Amino acid sequence: MSRPSQLRTSDQQRERAAQELREHFAAGRITETEFSERVQAAYSARTEEELRKLLADLPRLPVSPQERKAEIAERRSELQRRLIQQAGGGLVPFAICTLIWVASGAHRTFWPIFVLLIVIIPLVRNGWRLYGPAPELDRVERELEERAGHRNRPRHQRPL
Repeated sequence: MSRPSQLRTSDQQRERAAQELREHFAAGRITETEFSERVQAAYSARTEEELRKLLADLPRLPVSPQERKAEIAERRSELQRRLIQQAGGGLVPFAICTLIWVASGAHRTFWPIFVLLIVIIPLVRNGWRLYGPAPELDRVERELEERAGHRNRPRHQRPL
């Protein structure tokens, strides 16, 4: 497999590099001659390393609002997928308890609802944290990692 620096670059990556050069030229960081040379080199670049070299001596530009919004949407989507997976795993005990309730005659109160609440309450709480008025993506991610870490830890290492 190719080293990351030798990977071929796409038209989109070349266009993004040219746009960054335009912004640096507009900010006065490079001269018009240097700008022309670098843009021409950006459009003829074949590898990611060549593009990196063109921008290496320039400061990183702040992330645009559209890029920031796309990053948040992607992260939110990933966290949502993990939440649903976790909730799906919790539905198995609920299904087993419901079968036991049905097999025992189903004539009393529906006690498996308490098992379902154990699954639904964290799902709703974290859903609010993801999509509520003040998203707390870091908090949701931390909680998911803690739960996954607790499950993956050997029993003798779990806190009592």
